[in-house]
Amino acid sequence: MILVTRLNGSVFAVNPDLIQRVDSTPDTVITLVDGAKFVVTEPLAEIVERVMAFRARVVATAHSLEETGTASVLELPAHPGQADQTTDHPSGADGELPAPVPLHRRRP
Repeated sequence: MILVTRLNGSVFAVNPDLIQRVDSTPDTVITLVDGAKFVVTEPLAEIVERVMAFRARVVATAHSLEETGTASVLELPAHPGQADQTTDHPSGADGELPAPVPLHRRRP
């Protein structure tokens, strides 16, 4: 999820996988695949950067899980400049993360 700000100052999270389009007209408008539209204060370029950072975190987390079996990458900020936030993880009785699902590299 990425955090964005409505024109009234309230912050909310958007799933970048559901973003169809981001327009700058001159307000920044995020259009989701279901047609929902949100006018936000962040400029278009910043939304693009946040989506790219989100996707990079997903890939880095998958790589970390594959290589080390831990998901320490999940605790990175959602975008540059955002305060550190920890992500709630589903955990077992001992507080440990569940076993990772094995990932396999695609063959060219």
